[in-house]
Amino acid sequence: MLPWLSLTDQVKPRTFRFARRRSEEHSPQAFLKPNRQPRDRIPRLAFCFSTACASIGVWNQRQVLTMTDNHNNTGTSGVVIKINPPVITVRAGGRELTCRMGASARAKQAGDGQAPVVGDLVRISPSADGGQITAISPRRNTLSRRSAVPMPGAHAHEQVIAANLDLVIPVFAAANPEPRWRLLDRYLALAELIEAPALICITKSDLAVGAGGRLSADLAEVLAEYERIGYPALITSAQDGRGIAELRQALSGRQSVLLGKSGVGKTSLLNALQPDLDLRTNQVNRVTGKGRHTTSQAVMFPLDSGGGVIDTPGIREFGLWGIHPEDLADLFVEMRPLLGGCRFGLGCRHVDEPGCAVRRAVMSGAVSPQRYQSYVKLLEQEVQP
Repeated sequence: MLPWLSLTDQVKPRTFRFARRRSEEHSPQAFLKPNRQPRDRIPRLAFCFSTACASIGVWNQRQVLTMTDNHNNTGTSGVVIKINPPVITVRAGGRELTCRMGASARAKQAGDGQAPVVGDLVRISPSADGGQITAISPRRNTLSRRSAVPMPGAHAHEQVIAANLDLVIPVFAAANPEPRWRLLDRYLALAELIEAPALICITKSDLAVGAGGRLSADLAEVLAEYERIGYPALITSAQDGRGIAELRQALSGRQSVLLGKSGVGKTSLLNALQPDLDLRTNQVNRVTGKGRHTTSQAVMFPLDSGGGVIDTPGIREFGLWGIHPEDLADLFVEMRPLLGGCRFGLGCRHVDEPGCAVRRAVMSGAVSPQRYQSYVKLLEQEVQP
């Protein structure tokens, strides 16, 4: 249970109105975001992992996979767990059904452009060979990325990966391949954007421990900085089982997604969590040091402990989508209390403006220089006005 919500709040979705941060040259504009609190009222996750697991909580429409089982006395509701067009695999009533889009759902899809994705709650009309999807329920949130541009002059578009997430888990290997912390900052900004808690998962800890089973000093220092600003980190190893029970506890009863590039050990992690999955794994390329793709599409695996975890294809570059330049700093939690305190107010980009409160915080050490550089790179390379 989310500790800051009452039981009534959890069962009954709420809507809050708040203003988007915009610079002075833009007219103030209020807008609706469903089922959210103002950012400054959302408490950060606790630093200790056991408390963090309790704080992560669940969405409670109820638990997504449990919900579909409980509400499927008629066998008409389910959750999308895999898509291989035109076939859509839906879990409903404890079974996996092979479905296709019905005529009414296709017509609505053509009207609003919403194609089904893994994690969608759908309504189905059962048939002898599976069923037809008749409707897609409104989404609580969507995890999207900016598509690659195939040729000069082409335009990027939104690529929706998954929907209705309770927990985002960025996965990074302690070694082989070496972690890229700026990619982690992208994942965390995305989690803030969709307002889902994040749990940093470090795999292959057996490759980066010293005497007494302690992590290398460099890795421990980096993770301590993320924990300082409110992101819990869990150290795991599929080889010796470290952290697997704790991760299973964090995933239990939630709809979660694993994010990470190829080779970090997402598939091995899933096999350790639930051995009967018996998923195929690949080794990191010894020449390039890069991972080889094992997962080719997003797939949700129902867990014996309840809930489901979505494995995503390894992505070396992750372009953010749907972020306005004036909103980016709001997605860096340590910068959030400083916004509006600059000489140019909410119009400050926090790059080279005089009297910038964020830059002062970087100079004083209150904001990590590495995280600040991630913000600047995202502002320059990814965020479109």
